[in-house]
Amino acid sequence: MVLSLTSDAEGSALNLANGHSSVTSDAILAAVLKSLEDDKAEDVVQIDLRGISEIGDHMVICSGRSTRQVAAISEKLKSRLKDDLGILSKVEGKGTGDWVLVDTGDVIVHVFRPEVREFYQLDQMWLEPGAPSPTEA
Repeated sequence: MVLSLTSDAEGSALNLANGHSSVTSDAILAAVLKSLEDDKAEDVVQIDLRGISEIGDHMVICSGRSTRQVAAISEKLKSRLKDDLGILSKVEGKGTGDWVLVDTGDVIVHVFRPEVREFYQLDQMWLEPGAPSPTEA
């Protein structure tokens, strides 16, 4: 019998190559929240989508102070998820930096400039009726 052991990096590479990961959505959410905190994202709101929608298990909405910060938050998040968890994320909207979507499959992250976030009010579409918006809290 031959046993084959792989390092964490090799295991992550295998997961990436096979297009899947054994990381739970709660672990991805924790990594997302830590990354957003490290990059000084503002007004972070997390929404549990389990039982509400099939698009994912969690949604996170946050703001950056400028187009540059919005783009940087999303790029660093994508990089950290790949490096730390072996998660490949899809990113949309980074070019303009007004609203960037980072989709991990299980966790959807929206990073907005404050003015754009206020205009679309995505928080209010998904929060419980009567729940305060992050600017009211």
